[in-house]
Amino acid sequence: MKAIDCAFEFRDDDKMPVGYQHIDCHMIFDVKITLDRKARYVAGGHQTEPTKDITFASVVSRDSIRIAFTVAALNDLEVLSADVSGAYLSATAAEKVYTTAGSEFGPDKAGRPVLITRALYGLRSSGKAWRDHMASTLRDFGYKSCRADPDVWMRAKTKPDGFQYWSYILVYTDDLLIVDHEPKVAMDYLASRYTLKPGSVKEPDSYLGAQVSKFYIDGADDPLKPRWAMSSEKYVKQAVSDVETELEKVDQILPTRITTPVSQGYRPELDQSRELDAKRGQYYQSLIGVLRWICELGRIDVLVAVSMLSRYVVSPREGHLQQLFHIFAYLKHHKRSKMVFDDTEPVFNESSFKICDWSEFYPDAEEAIPQDCPMERGNSVVTSCFVDADHAGCKATRRSHTGVILYVNKAPILWYSKRQNTIETSTFGSEFCAMKTAIDMIEGLRYKLRMMGIPLTGPTSVFCDNESVVRNSTAPESTLKKRHNAIAYHRAREAQAAGFIRVAWESGDTQIGDLLTKLMPGPRLRELIGYVLW
Repeated sequence: MKAIDCAFEFRDDDKMPVGYQHIDCHMIFDVKITLDRKARYVAGGHQTEPTKDITFASVVSRDSIRIAFTVAALNDLEVLSADVSGAYLSATAAEKVYTTAGSEFGPDKAGRPVLITRALYGLRSSGKAWRDHMASTLRDFGYKSCRADPDVWMRAKTKPDGFQYWSYILVYTDDLLIVDHEPKVAMDYLASRYTLKPGSVKEPDSYLGAQVSKFYIDGADDPLKPRWAMSSEKYVKQAVSDVETELEKVDQILPTRITTPVSQGYRPELDQSRELDAKRGQYYQSLIGVLRWICELGRIDVLVAVSMLSRYVVSPREGHLQQLFHIFAYLKHHKRSKMVFDDTEPVFNESSFKICDWSEFYPDAEEAIPQDCPMERGNSVVTSCFVDADHAGCKATRRSHTGVILYVNKAPILWYSKRQNTIETSTFGSEFCAMKTAIDMIEGLRYKLRMMGIPLTGPTSVFCDNESVVRNSTAPESTLKKRHNAIAYHRAREAQAAGFIRVAWESGDTQIGDLLTKLMPGPRLRELIGYVLW
């Protein structure tokens, strides 16, 4: 209890101030994946009335983390990570509450009323209180919040050789990531304000469940230059082990000799097996959550299968659950999961991109560049995108499936795999709808890069394997024959007129977007995933 003594105040007269509400508190014990034992004293915040203000603590987005690792290599910066110990207890409680001390406080204090003065875990506003406290700390040190991601904190810095860049501190609740040429300076400042967990201040070897490591690329222009890589291998191994433990209880094992994430020819929308009961339905939902996080950590080879099976979390069937086990079996036997954030600038065949004069067709088109962008500092980047659609992929609804993957230099940053909301009567229509989705994502990524102060070079290169879509979106004189595609059609053309994308045809043999739209045979899957994972 010494660790949380600061969170309470015993009053000499045992009388609580007017307006304070009594709540219960209790202890929670847990065993982490690392087998560390953990105990936490938690307030019964559910006993208080909901507040009208925001109560949660925001966290840095995963694409911001990938951008930060890419920029670290790009600008030759170091990376340090740390965990704040008892983070919430650093902030003052915003709610007026008290509790009755139990025997855990000692025999001399048991039974006495005690004010809760710190943002104890369980209180409705504790998350926000901690986030506000950390924000104040970082502002005092000269960092400002990024407009595109409020949990990316940035500060203009200059190296001894005169190189100007942005230093970043990324905050995911109590997990800190510092990208700087001298990150120890910022870390020492934070250590003076908070208690950092022993041994947590180091170059990151894990972050948000993923393994993090430096990676050296053979054949690169500078093979001795370290890049950062992220792998889900340990997380996957633990997840597979948990599934196998559950299966042992019903005398079942994971399938063997697995080459694809789902069984060959299987379509979840055609599955007519019996529906799961409430208990197994909840288990299905929990497995979907685990698999979604595995996809976030980079295993995009299972993303299409997970996306398709995620449609049935409300009323899953026995066959759907068996296919989830099939995905875990695939993950067990196919361990390639290292995603490298390569800062190398890609080289494209410039003759593939058509230069057009759009001034007469979209005279007012221009990229929406914020007026409050921070000054560009550091080396510049280029962006690229692969987009694809599986026309009428859903056998039950005939809706198509969209797949998009965005790169900053050669680092994969964002990926998307989802069934479209409309039924398209042609491949042309489904591909144009996918193109519109890609352009929206591109616009968001370019905005974030600019608001992080990262210089952008040229438009985003978009690669599509449908020749009709490429022709209609690159030739100003082309006309639209299917009027219901007008929104996507003009969105793609106007984006090119504004100069923030350019479109080229990509052969189906190297269309990485296929990974995110189709259930494909094992050899083809391994061929394409080799472009993304190491």
